[in-house]
Amino acid sequence: MKVIAVSTVIKAVKEACIEMNFLVDPMILNGFETALQSEASKIGQGILVDLIENARIASTYKAPICQDTGMVIAFVKIGQDVRIEGGLLTDAIQEGIRQGYEDGYLRKSIVADPILRKNTNDNTPGIIYYDLVAGDGFEIELGSKGFGSENMSRSKMLKPSDGIEGIVDFVIDTVEKAGSNPCPPIIVGIGVGGTLDKAAQLAKHSLLRPLNEPSKMAHIESLEKRLLQAINDLGIGPQGLGGTTTALAVHIETFPTHIAGLPVVVNLNCHASRHKKIVL
Repeated sequence: MKVIAVSTVIKAVKEACIEMNFLVDPMILNGFETALQSEASKIGQGILVDLIENARIASTYKAPICQDTGMVIAFVKIGQDVRIEGGLLTDAIQEGIRQGYEDGYLRKSIVADPILRKNTNDNTPGIIYYDLVAGDGFEIELGSKGFGSENMSRSKMLKPSDGIEGIVDFVIDTVEKAGSNPCPPIIVGIGVGGTLDKAAQLAKHSLLRPLNEPSKMAHIESLEKRLLQAINDLGIGPQGLGGTTTALAVHIETFPTHIAGLPVVVNLNCHASRHKKIVL
């Protein structure tokens, strides 16, 4: 049995919260540079150059990539042969978030009640999903979700007869309506199947997939490629100022569903696509 101290979890989460807000993922940065070579719009090219420079400045000066340092989402995969020692795992993750946002001088954006709107002043609580698996593995995938992009999320309970064309139409309509709001070039996360809440979880989790990693299912990979091309043909472009780079990637996750349903959720990520994986 593997034993992991809560102090280890706190430290790892704290450091990840700071790092993912200061450093653009190398794959995302490479995505900017690749897009720069193919972007048809001069303005779009200029925006991509600015995004690359912004990433350099943030890294050099240890400053946030964006002023909206987001709400933290944690996907925890924990083996049945792991024992957390010294306290509760949930408390440790929340404490790591609190320390990371305090010590990293990151903006605290969470309100304790969605109606009364009083700030918690420490960017907690984050949202945590748990997956219990075999063995002694332990990993946490963290995302820092800004709400310029989060507010552009949409869900739809399609009919099974709507099929792939229904999914394509809904996704394209969602991105088109979002326009410049999610700060493109975006990552498009799509959850298909399960129930409404499961589809939303799938869409969120898909955003944490490495940029150059397509779905392992051939028909879903084909749909991802089709959607990416269609989205970039919309002409929204970098930061919504026109161009051929509206999205860097489309990621789809699926789950079995009811014979009478086809739930679809679209969750967009801004150009910063802040995320970090912890393996202990």
